[in-house]
Amino acid sequence: MPAARESLLDAAYTALARRPWAAVRMVDVAAAAGVSRQTLYNEFGSKEGLARALVRREADGYLTGVERALTAHGDARERLTATAEWTASTARENALVRAMLTGCWSEKLPSPTLKAVPSSSAVPAQRRADGPLPSPGDFVALVRDRAVTVLSGPGTPKSDLSDLARSCELVVRLALSCVAAPPGEGGVADLVRSALHRQYA
Repeated sequence: MPAARESLLDAAYTALARRPWAAVRMVDVAAAAGVSRQTLYNEFGSKEGLARALVRREADGYLTGVERALTAHGDARERLTATAEWTASTARENALVRAMLTGCWSEKLPSPTLKAVPSSSAVPAQRRADGPLPSPGDFVALVRDRAVTVLSGPGTPKSDLSDLARSCELVVRLALSCVAAPPGEGGVADLVRSALHRQYA
């Protein structure tokens, strides 16, 4: 039931915006999604399963946005700048993404363990959600490695790949620092362009 699953995740996300996760009730999530409570339990198994699925969906959404930024038009610097801007703006607007990227989970949020949990779900999407969830370090590596893959051309010398990987990691870490301490005038874009200018100078 992919449509029901998405509706339930949307309802859980909306409920989380209004109250702490501990106060979110499964019956209310099911009612808001217009499905039975049994359907909710069939999809997620438990409230912990719902939390893991919600975190997985938000992580996937963030990484999809990274992919869009990296494959947009423009040179490598502009695409890395767009990736940093996406990271900072998404973390500012989405408390779950901010928690995943920084590792700082407030008491308002669900905080599922990052390790895989035993899954007996018949739902493939839930089995995936029950697998390991990315840590802040995992996100840095995922975005850095994807950026290197997208921005390097065929036959790029190994030394250039190493420099590109350093530049990509610098941009990701700079974006994460802007999540923790938002920049002033010019925002993350100016910081990234300045850092890349020095890196490539």
